[in-house]
Amino acid sequence: MSREGKLTLATKCSNITLKKSKQKGSALVIAIFIIIVLSALGAALVKMLDSSQEGVAYEVLGTRAYTAAQSGLQWQLSEVFPLNSGAIACKSQTAINSRTPTFNNTQGLAQCIINVTCTDFELDSIRYYTITSSGECALDGEVTSRKVAVEARSL
Repeated sequence: MSREGKLTLATKCSNITLKKSKQKGSALVIAIFIIIVLSALGAALVKMLDSSQEGVAYEVLGTRAYTAAQSGLQWQLSEVFPLNSGAIACKSQTAINSRTPTFNNTQGLAQCIINVTCTDFELDSIRYYTITSSGECALDGEVTSRKVAVEARSL
C-alpha cells in the first residue's frame, strides 16, 4: 500500500461518526425501587411474625396461669367438700396457705404459684362459701396472672 492509500483509509475511518445513544437508566432506577420495596415488605413481615410469636407466648402463659388458678380452686373445693362427708367450714388463711399445693414437678406449671382464699358464712342453717384462687406464672421475666372465683353452698 502506498502512503496515499493509507491516508485514504485513515481519512475514511475518521469520517465515520459514531452516534452515542442516550442511556435511559430506567432499569437501574426500577431495580433500586424494587429492592427498597421488597426490603420494606420483608421488614414488615418480620415485625408481624415477631409480634405474633409474642402474642402466642403471652396466650400460652395466660392459659398456664388460668390452669393453675383452676387447680387451686378445685383443690380448695375438695377440702371444703370432702368425699363421703358433709361440708366443713373454711380453714384459716394460714392453714390454707400451709397446705396449698405446688407445681414443682408438674410439666408446664413448674413456674406457677397459686394463692387461694376461702370465706364462708352461715344463714338459716345453710353454709355459703366464696372461694377465690389466683394463678401466677412467670417465664423469662414475663409474669401473667389469672383469677377465678366460685360461690357454693352446703346442702
